[in-house]
Amino acid sequence: MLRLQWLSSSLLPPLNPELCAQPCKNPRRCRFNSSRQLFTLTATRKPSPKCQYASWNTQQPAFEPASQTDSYSPQTRAGAAAALPPRFFVGHSIYKGKAALSIEPRPPEFTPIDSGAFKVSRQGFVMLQLAPAAGVRQYDWSRKQVFSLSLTELGSLVALGPRESCEFFHDPYKGKSDEGKVRKILKVEPLPDGSGHFFNLSVQNKLINVDESIYIPITKAEYTVLVEAFKFILPHLMGWHTIANTMMRPEDSSRVNNANPRYGGESGDFEWSR
Repeated sequence: MLRLQWLSSSLLPPLNPELCAQPCKNPRRCRFNSSRQLFTLTATRKPSPKCQYASWNTQQPAFEPASQTDSYSPQTRAGAAAALPPRFFVGHSIYKGKAALSIEPRPPEFTPIDSGAFKVSRQGFVMLQLAPAAGVRQYDWSRKQVFSLSLTELGSLVALGPRESCEFFHDPYKGKSDEGKVRKILKVEPLPDGSGHFFNLSVQNKLINVDESIYIPITKAEYTVLVEAFKFILPHLMGWHTIANTMMRPEDSSRVNNANPRYGGESGDFEWSR
């Protein structure tokens, strides 16, 4: 058992910085100096006298799998959200004489399940934006057109050969009352001299009377950068990077497996255990 004590810094002796030059060997009895107050965690066994600062691992996941009896209340969600690390928005842009191309990855979405773990509710994607030129090194982003590349479409671009082409069609209102009123077609075709590819995005939007086509040439080197970025981000868009943390902790993995038959147990044995 661990006991949490709240102590004033005036009641404790000054810390010896020489004792904390090395990482703590006994993190079960540590003091974390935060402004004018100190937290002290006391263990039942006798700790090492040289351990004074906690070694805080900022790489720990924000959400910890809970036991089957834990309830996922709104207060728990608020606390977990507050513990999330800061978000970063990244992208890559290519500027040419007639248009500009910008790509941005969008992360997957997760929802909690009864066991306290999380599952992917929506896979991530890459947002592609094209804006026409409005002058020399100026682009009209108010007229930009967007196209969301799915995992399969990203795979097609990664596997595209230097002389090959591909085409993607999107209807954002497919299955809805406005189906067919917005049509988006993205064509990726090789340049005549084989030095790269054309990206051509055609958008027909009958809802706002827009009919526009934006194209931009991409050199072989620029396309290679895009392909390498797509290869790197694909597992993250699938949410597979999150499993690395749980794979290092067998106790959490077994707890989730027992709580959800899909991940093991009598009804979900692994192939190699049969």
